[in-house]
Amino acid sequence: MTTMEDGQLGPDPGALSLEQLEKLRDYKIQTRIANEKYLRSHKEVELLLSGFYREMFLKRPENIREFAADYFTDPRLPNKIHTQLIKQKKEA
Repeated sequence: MTTMEDGQLGPDPGALSLEQLEKLRDYKIQTRIANEKYLRSHKEVELLLSGFYREMFLKRPENIREFAADYFTDPRLPNKIHTQLIKQKKEA
């Protein structure tokens, strides 16, 4: 391992063989594809995150962790998402 300027350990270029690097690269690609398929089939994830970002940028809370906890535990959230999903289906 090499030591970087800030004292942290950097990557060790000889830690993985070429075969291992290729397998790792293939695994990363397959994982990205699987994640993309999952997100495309679960539109509610996009609605959850975009709604959270929208509210966060509008309100700009000082304590983002508390804001996130309140946002995602709001008992009205499932109904909001459900309503948005229905609206999207009607528009499609």
